[in-house]
Amino acid sequence: MSVLRFAIVAVFFLISLFVLCCNSQLTETFYSSSCSNVSDVVRNLLQQAQQSDVRIGAKLIRLHFHDCFVDGCDGSILLDNADGIQSEKDAGPNMNSADGFDVVDDIKTALENVCPGVVSCADILALASQISVTLGGGPSWEVSLGRRDSRKANPSGANSDIPSPLESLNNVTSKFSAKGLDSTDLVALSDPSMDSTYLNTLQLTCPQGGNGTTLANLDYSSPYGFDNNYYTNLQSNRGLLQTDQELFSTSGADTVAIVNRFGKSQSEFFNAFVQSMIKMGNISPLTGNKGEIRADCKRVN
Repeated sequence: MSVLRFAIVAVFFLISLFVLCCNSQLTETFYSSSCSNVSDVVRNLLQQAQQSDVRIGAKLIRLHFHDCFVDGCDGSILLDNADGIQSEKDAGPNMNSADGFDVVDDIKTALENVCPGVVSCADILALASQISVTLGGGPSWEVSLGRRDSRKANPSGANSDIPSPLESLNNVTSKFSAKGLDSTDLVALSDPSMDSTYLNTLQLTCPQGGNGTTLANLDYSSPYGFDNNYYTNLQSNRGLLQTDQELFSTSGADTVAIVNRFGKSQSEFFNAFVQSMIKMGNISPLTGNKGEIRADCKRVN
């Protein structure tokens, strides 16, 4: 082989390595050597947090969902306002409703103490979501890791891309489709035609002209456990939000059959939920040398 040909082959080999590095995929063993106890740290802190906040699991799953729907799973929802950064926390879908940030900060601090500069905030959200589901009695799965954190936030994207509880089923379906998620994912990840008795109960809980801060459970029958009762509630016209109930009550929608399947079989719901969470967690992650590993989830380095 001539020197020139060898040089050309060597250059293409190096380019191939660079492309492989910068487009590396998420893996379940990403922290096996750099922070092998990451799951234990997250689990321990979540168990502590549950002692004072039984809703913390649902809050963290919602943060992961809202994070992934805006420019991918990159931890952008965690950033505070700063020079050059307008926080997604102030966007309509998150303002006065997104919560759990303090627990994410606690997890990050603990991980920085044992594995400084290694675990991303985006991965904390993904891992905390999985562990929260399991602690609530739901299924377990291996989380693919290796996401990196964004250096920017996108509040306008949060306003446009995150489904609203007041939108039509068609609009919500379109927003899921834009992220590569189908109707089964929509039904599995969805946490007015409403039963009149339930409506009266909600009107007493949240009267017209109330202060707007009262909380109501999406699943009135088993609010603190992870099960398929959400879907049996929809079958009884007891979905809390308009978008929830439309999954079952929209005539001709393909979501109706999916609600019926999940309402009939908890194991089928669990299996579908795991696959949908994996798909959602793979939406446009930053990997390789893109983004950064924040030392503090609230601000860029």
